Amino acid sequence: MTTYVYMVRHGQSPLTEGTERTRGLTDKGMLDASRITELLKSEGIEVFVSSPYQRAILTIQELAHDAGQEIIVYENLKEQHFSSTEIRMPDVELLPLLQQCYADPTFARPDGESNADCQQRAVTVLQELLTTYQGRKIVIGTHGAVMALMMGYYDRKYDLAFMLNTSKPDVYRMKFEGHTLLSVKRIWGAK
Repeated sequence: MTTYVYMVRHGQSPLTEGTERTRGLTDKGMLDASRITELLKSEGIEVFVSSPYQRAILTIQELAHDAGQEIIVYENLKEQHFSSTEIRMPDVELLPLLQQCYADPTFARPDGESNADCQQRAVTVLQELLTTYQGRKIVIGTHGAVMALMMGYYDRKYDLAFMLNTSKPDVYRMKFEGHTLLSVKRIWGAK
């Protein structure tokens, strides 16, 4: 039975406002969330799932509302954390850390999370969704790092270079037969 999973990377978010958990969307991010609704509303999506982070929820909220569905929030779909603080890490610190994490998937700072650990927790949720909602269409409101790690579990070409070349927002439709990934198609056209 074919199941479709739509990975929706969140829209643009203010880089200095709030914590990682509470940062919302910029005006552009909200406009792009409406564009995602227009893009996906004819897909017949039945299940709406998200990271607990506000920017991921807001990116798919209008789409879920239009479908008359609630968003199911999974804590284990939150973005990979690189430190114990909830404050956004500056890009100049983040890129070298990401490179180190991809070079050694078990590497983590003492107060952070490794790629292997993040992938394990997120893929466990994805596999649960594939079992529970087999044969349905599922959207996941997600983040760049955790999305790349989930997709990379099924195909190694979804690596750091892939993640760094995604946009905010971005949308990928993954086609599964059972738990086997058959194909991935990027359906967000603007970079």
